[in-house]
Amino acid sequence: MRRRFRTTGAILAGLLLCGAFAARECVAAPTDDIVARGKALTIAGDCASCHTADPAKPFAGGKRIDTPFGAVFSPNLTPDRDTGIGGWSDDDFLRALRTGVAPNGAHYYPAFPYPYFTKLIRDDILAIRAYLATLAPVSNRAPPPELRWPLNYRVLMRGWNTLFFTSGIIQPDQSKPAQWNRGRYLVEALAHCGACHTPKNAFGADRRDQALSGSMVQGMFAPRLDGAPRSGLKSWSADDIAEYLQSGRNGHSHAGPLMSEVVVNSTSKMSDGDVRAIAVYLKSLPAGAPEPALTPPSSAQMSNGERIYRGACVACHELDGSGAPRIYPPLPGNANLQSANPASTLRIILDGAQTVTTPRAPNAGSMPAYPKLTDQEVADVATYIRNSWGNAAPAVTTDEVAKARATK
Repeated sequence: MRRRFRTTGAILAGLLLCGAFAARECVAAPTDDIVARGKALTIAGDCASCHTADPAKPFAGGKRIDTPFGAVFSPNLTPDRDTGIGGWSDDDFLRALRTGVAPNGAHYYPAFPYPYFTKLIRDDILAIRAYLATLAPVSNRAPPPELRWPLNYRVLMRGWNTLFFTSGIIQPDQSKPAQWNRGRYLVEALAHCGACHTPKNAFGADRRDQALSGSMVQGMFAPRLDGAPRSGLKSWSADDIAEYLQSGRNGHSHAGPLMSEVVVNSTSKMSDGDVRAIAVYLKSLPAGAPEPALTPPSSAQMSNGERIYRGACVACHELDGSGAPRIYPPLPGNANLQSANPASTLRIILDGAQTVTTPRAPNAGSMPAYPKLTDQEVADVATYIRNSWGNAAPAVTTDEVAKARATK
């Protein structure tokens, strides 16, 4: 009798779920295992970072996302029927993630990374939906986009999709081990790493021939993730990559402001196996686009940069740039520091930085801002640290500093 009662209760719970949540279909309630899997996938996809504007209302959307074409606001992913996805069917959700089309036929802009999510398998997409269905419904309607004319007309996305969007799930490479294929699936699909780390063309589409070779994002430079020797991951081991993703730091570098959000909301909460798979896949990537040819900076710029460094930086980073790994990042061989684009380095000098804290690395570190330095002084000290202790990178100009200072 007790077993029969429990079975009957489960059936009733499923019927109640159908009546309360499903709009056009009624299916059995997902199992706890499917919901747990969906939660893990949602974390790996870093959905919270874009879809949470108010921490008290997770996944309720409304967060402003600035793009080179204007701003868009993330939609509500909670099961609210009026402003969220509570009235969506499974097919609606699949269509949105795989084609970038909403239930009403409107096209999403690629700030929503459907060009990556199209590669997800059906079971993973539906597991994500199952998890989102367990969230508390929140009524929150996102503001309309603030895009420049004529990009505010969504119909133009049909042409963009024709030119730049290829649908279809990612196919495993049977010549590679399962761990490599899992890492590729995470990097190229669910975690959509290329959305930030792949350069874009004039229309905001990925330059596929330069995959993961670094790109500008909200005034900072997302560094290379390929095997480039100076500014890529050639000097990092798979263990280094895994440590960075799980703690936000390693013996080479610390996560910058934008990546810190990814670490806190996503990679630090992922399973050890998935993080390791990402590391193994990234370490397998050869150098893509060549690093730029370098002209040594002038002796005057290096001399002035060294003077500023000795006065402002040695207390934490030491005279030889060695710093205190995992507290104050070392500068010699620092791949981020040697990026062709110095935007991230300049932002850190001008704004300061705070080391992200995670369960694996709870101790905090910080760097003060130096906004009172002149553009020439910032250019000189940045050039000095980018070209000392074996480092090599293009000299920084005052125009680049002025541009960074104006970007907030």
